[in-house]
Amino acid sequence: MLVFWEKVILPLLNWAGAKKIVEIGSEFGGNTYNLLHYCSATNGELFVIDPAPQYDVHEYKRMYLKQFHMILDYSLEMLPHLNGYDFVLIDGDHNWYTVYNELKIIESMAMKTGKFPLVLLHDTQWPYGRRDMYYFPESIPPAFTIPYAQKGMEQGRSELVESGGVNWMLNNAIYENGERNGVLTAIEDFLQHTRLHLSFHQLHSHSGLGIITTKNRYSDEQIKTILSASQL
Repeated sequence: MLVFWEKVILPLLNWAGAKKIVEIGSEFGGNTYNLLHYCSATNGELFVIDPAPQYDVHEYKRMYLKQFHMILDYSLEMLPHLNGYDFVLIDGDHNWYTVYNELKIIESMAMKTGKFPLVLLHDTQWPYGRRDMYYFPESIPPAFTIPYAQKGMEQGRSELVESGGVNWMLNNAIYENGERNGVLTAIEDFLQHTRLHLSFHQLHSHSGLGIITTKNRYSDEQIKTILSASQL
């Protein structure tokens, strides 16, 4: 998500006046650092959910003691224990089961509080828009796991390649498309079944960025303006 920071994420944070932010999946901490800097300037708080961050968590905590809350666990385990957040960035495990249920948990919180947060989701386009990937396969119920292999991908090809390819070191579903497969499919299924009135917007570059927000003319126009100005 880091590529979207300056032209999309920061303008959306400022527009929403976000104060309690949840980041699911922080990897090397680049976007986390930016979010903490924003929180420091706005008296906000950041809750990061990641079972295996690849940066010095203690150093981040030293720099941003009041703003930074690190949760070393899976999102589906810990997200139900958070409430009142107004901005969520989802860039964790890129598979249908995880993303669909993250959105369902967020929906449940919104039903209680009466306010759906602004939700950003990375990887809504190739390679994981229509293909599952499992960082932690053991965390997904077998009934929702598509057969996978540690092999790479080529755009326009459903089956995995035998050598090389994109993200060859990850657990990628052996085929693309089909039911319950991929991040974008999870979003579409959630939007089809939710009882809330929500809008969905997309940027198609840099593996895709999806934005879900409460449906109203003002919000839709503001988000469209930000996306069109980004030129990404």
